[in-house]
Amino acid sequence: MKIQPDNEKLSYSGRIDWSNPKEPVFVYPCTSVGMRFTGNELRVSVKNHGAYWDNYLGCILDGRQSAFALPQRGIASIKIEVKETKEQEHEVLFFKRQDACHEFAFLGVELAEGAELLELPGKPERKIEVYGDSVSAGEVSEAVEYAGKEDPEHNGEYSNSWYSYAWMTARKLNAQIHDIAQGGIALMDQTGWFHDPDYIGMETAWDKIHYHPELREEMAWDFSRYTPQAVIVAIGQNDSHPEDYMKEDPDGEKAVTWRNHYQSFLGKLREKYPSAQIICCTTLLEHDEAWDQAIAQAVREMKDERITQYLFQRNGKGTPGHLRIPEAEEMAEELAGYIESLKIDGWE
Repeated sequence: MKIQPDNEKLSYSGRIDWSNPKEPVFVYPCTSVGMRFTGNELRVSVKNHGAYWDNYLGCILDGRQSAFALPQRGIASIKIEVKETKEQEHEVLFFKRQDACHEFAFLGVELAEGAELLELPGKPERKIEVYGDSVSAGEVSEAVEYAGKEDPEHNGEYSNSWYSYAWMTARKLNAQIHDIAQGGIALMDQTGWFHDPDYIGMETAWDKIHYHPELREEMAWDFSRYTPQAVIVAIGQNDSHPEDYMKEDPDGEKAVTWRNHYQSFLGKLREKYPSAQIICCTTLLEHDEAWDQAIAQAVREMKDERITQYLFQRNGKGTPGHLRIPEAEEMAEELAGYIESLKIDGWE
């Protein structure tokens, strides 16, 4: 029994390219499709387009999580073991573990003959959106034995957006999430680490579905499709590359330029989301506190009571490597508590 991607009983989340309803394209981490079904057979098909790293499809079937390697280019048809249950009903979530190191088209699933596709519960009313880098994407999060340490050698196998602080925060808040996160990205073009040597910044990527030039032509996002009540801006970690000018001269021309661009970015978000609470932060990943001070100044000068800054207890001092699962949990617990304290309009 073939379930097409445009079946109304499938539940999607994230910025998705719906240009071809039979092949919706997943780009950002945390992008997902969920379903409930009967029967003991399940096969999923995706068409992958990779740029770097090894690429994986995330899957949670009846609460059990697994990952499946994808070819760098081409179609993967993956048979997934379905264990018998007393109810004979199953729930599965397929999701994007990684950022735009790759993108894939979801081609649908196959169930056993005579199986039934069931309705899923409605989505939460709460919605958050995150703008961030590799930490927000959950990069290298599964390397738990390296908590508090530099990253191990890897090729994408430890990256898992399910264990990002971003998705953890959304689950704690019972909220939908769009995770606009890309490893290595900084605020401005020609800084950071993403798309070396022609670095692409969040100023370019933030309003796009497709933004990686090696994968597909740029495509604008239709902001009317999703309106978050809370927006997290976790930018400022990678902006010190190739020059840490904020640390060296926080009142210098380059530092002033960055703060102006940061305020401009916040202003663009405010234009899209007039009523949203915008929370500005960095992460536990080690960085100079001059960047947090710059964010504080930018937020203060905005004079918008619904734009605030949050500093974590171990802000910029938690780890020299990427956040592992327990460190992301620490961030999520703090951030969810802070967001709840803001008493956001429309949140019960």
